[in-house]
Amino acid sequence: MGDLDDRINEHFAGFVVRKDLVKAVKGNAIVPTYVLEYLLGQYCATDDEASIGTGIETVKEILRKHYVHRSEAGLIQSTIKEKGRYKVIDQISVSLNEKTDSYEATFENLGIKKVAVDSGTIKAHPKLLVTGVWCIADVQYEFAEDARTSPWILETIKPIQIAKVDYDSFREARAGFDTDDWIDLLVQTIGFNPDAFGRRAKLLQLMRLIPFVERNYNIIELGPKGTGKSHIYSEFSPHGQLISGGEVTIPKLFVNNSNGRIGLVGYWDVVAFDEFAGREKTANKALVDIMKNYMANKSFSRGVNPMGAEASFAFVGNTDHNVPFMLKNSDLFEALPSQFHDSAFIDRLHAYLPGWEIDVIRGEMFTKGYGFIVDYLAEILRHLRSEDFSHRPDQYFTLSEKISTRDRDAIYKTMSGLLKLIFPNGGETSGDVEELLRLAMESRKRVKDQLARIDSTYPPVDFYYVGSDGEKRRVTTVEEEEYPQFYHLKPTLDPKEQEEREETGDDRTEDVAPEKASGAAEPSRPAPTVQALAEGHHVFAENRKGVSYDKIFGPYIAGASRIVVTDPYVRYFYQIKNMMEFVEMVIQRKPPEDQVSIHLVTGPDEGNEARQRELLDSIADACVDTGVAFTWVIDGTGRAHARDIITDTGWKIVLDRGLDIFQAPIRKDGFSLGDRLQDHRAVKGFYVTYVKDLDQDNKVT
Repeated sequence: MGDLDDRINEHFAGFVVRKDLVKAVKGNAIVPTYVLEYLLGQYCATDDEASIGTGIETVKEILRKHYVHRSEAGLIQSTIKEKGRYKVIDQISVSLNEKTDSYEATFENLGIKKVAVDSGTIKAHPKLLVTGVWCIADVQYEFAEDARTSPWILETIKPIQIAKVDYDSFREARAGFDTDDWIDLLVQTIGFNPDAFGRRAKLLQLMRLIPFVERNYNIIELGPKGTGKSHIYSEFSPHGQLISGGEVTIPKLFVNNSNGRIGLVGYWDVVAFDEFAGREKTANKALVDIMKNYMANKSFSRGVNPMGAEASFAFVGNTDHNVPFMLKNSDLFEALPSQFHDSAFIDRLHAYLPGWEIDVIRGEMFTKGYGFIVDYLAEILRHLRSEDFSHRPDQYFTLSEKISTRDRDAIYKTMSGLLKLIFPNGGETSGDVEELLRLAMESRKRVKDQLARIDSTYPPVDFYYVGSDGEKRRVTTVEEEEYPQFYHLKPTLDPKEQEEREETGDDRTEDVAPEKASGAAEPSRPAPTVQALAEGHHVFAENRKGVSYDKIFGPYIAGASRIVVTDPYVRYFYQIKNMMEFVEMVIQRKPPEDQVSIHLVTGPDEGNEARQRELLDSIADACVDTGVAFTWVIDGTGRAHARDIITDTGWKIVLDRGLDIFQAPIRKDGFSLGDRLQDHRAVKGFYVTYVKDLDQDNKVT
């Protein structure tokens, strides 16, 4: 173990677990992480390897004997019948049968319903009435002659969570870590290796935890697929509930008018909406209106009396385009359904977490170090919800008077959440506060700047704060600094109209009024035209240098939005590396706001097709949020015998060697320009033919 892991075990003995053990015990049991870590915390909360090995086997045995797989439900039912009583691990929900005036449980995996539950159990665990809760339960079987009486009886039930947490001891133990080590401990608790992340990336990961530690906090994260947006809300805490954005109803979320029963917001600390984005989706307008009122006032009304709740909302979804495209053509909320692409709804969001800054999850990003048992930290975060750290920054900094009350409240809530996570015992310095304050202000500024695009009644706001020296310190977003030529545009097209234009090939931008801030860069260069390029046949001699993909392909793929590469021999590592370099060339050539799709048709590597697929997938992953979408298909029929590149601008580039035009570099210690720069590599003998087919324009499939 490293020094950090040693100190984690020293200060939090019994409340930490090695994070890689979860995979070791999970097997094919589809259970949340907090369920597995609860069990690991009972048997593996140690740094002794022998004890860990024994504990893992114990946990595996418990899962083997008591976790209910749906495919084995019949066998477990038979076991309960034969033994009369049996302990199971399952997701359990309870409903009131008004006809019999009794509570009845449903076991999700075991597949049994109408299991008798006593009122005392419901009083002790009211969440059972709202949604499924993972529990360890003793189920009894007693057959009755009366067909109306269920033979199943719930004897005992224990929700899977730590019974008691000593918060004072937690705060005292926090003093044993400096700020950097504490942040790394939290990142390891989430399951990631902190060495794989920079400082800002770590803080963005921790922002996902703010809804668990802050009441009535509303955060949205939109970004590419595969970045783990929903993982925190589904796996991290028994106090959070992840639901599909398309499955939300007023009774489920707020209150059922027919029986007066409160919905999810009354029982959960966090309600997260998965797959929230999607312009084709629709939402109930009444639901949207109630959500807006709740997000603003912490209350809702369905009937006569208003009701209050403390649940935070987290909205996560995938973006359709990269950042420069959205900034040029619409806004950063373009992926939302039209009912939520509404200024009043958006204004109630306290923070916009930039999902495009978070890397796609890869295997090497996971940690083998120690972190808190997630259920233990979940209880700590729940305790902290009752505290308010929002005005701690006031001793060092003052927010601009031009920032509205709503913006100010949003910034303070984000600040409070970050301080609770990182400095639960206080002790933060002026530098610590300034770092978090800038992130909190940026997260709200991202919301406010997009509101100014969407609704002209929202004026631009100068986000700055004043230090003790009286100096104004302005805050900008990362995308504002990266794409100043687009950030201050105000497109007049709504997302639906823009999508219609994309489908018809109409890419006009005259409706975009450039209202640039002073100092903004000039718009990006237009794509080079291809009309002046010539058809022809060119032969390249062996051992020649000075040849690159950019020189022989670049001018002919410029301006294309669809490129199809057919090469049956993109199979081995070096050949797939060639494909990656072709993709890199396209990314470097295209304007950042443009979208280009590259599709590869190749043949199978008969010796190791699994590795071939893995490497091709890695190219697709590497392209996330670059404006290039890479797809591929392996054609095993032998029809993929051609070697050519076809674009939707009408050019066909025929190659006798496909992309495999370079000789293998001489392997030696040290460095070689040929390894890094194509111009310095010797080529094999090859030819290339350029053909212009005017009938081919916009017909590439």
